[in-house]
Amino acid sequence: MKSMKFARIGLAMMTLGAISGNAVAQDSFSDSHIEAAKAVAIETKVLEPFDAILFVMSEQTLSAFTQNDPTRAEEIAEVVQNVALQLAPRRAELNQEIYRVWAGAFTEEELVQLAEFYRTPLGSKLRDSIAEITGKSVNASREWQDRLSVDMVAMVQEELTKGETEAPKE
Repeated sequence: MKSMKFARIGLAMMTLGAISGNAVAQDSFSDSHIEAAKAVAIETKVLEPFDAILFVMSEQTLSAFTQNDPTRAEEIAEVVQNVALQLAPRRAELNQEIYRVWAGAFTEEELVQLAEFYRTPLGSKLRDSIAEITGKSVNASREWQDRLSVDMVAMVQEELTKGETEAPKE
């Protein structure tokens, strides 16, 4: 039963991968445009968050198969590790898709300019601090939203209370 479930999940993932891969593959970019996109991706380190994908998938697969058949845990671990090593070279596929995303968003000239910018001290500083800045910005917006929500509830409550005292009694 569980193996059927894994087969269906696998088929769905392959289908989605093929669909999204085809959508990206339809865009045609010159080699130099892709190289410019690659330079920006490297300079901005946008690929780094994806480094753990295969490891996480391996852990999830190991866990799922081990739960299904705990008596084969060692064998499953070995097979999962071997399969992960076989799949590791496919990381280049993800990189290429990301380069195409960048190439679709910017002209080749813009990408060259962006790569040059990120090689400057200011660009490096931006790259290295953007995650922290974004995190703090999100936290600030949540805190502001919380304060605004408290104020809104208090103001609505106050207005409704006024309405009760001002409403004519029947």
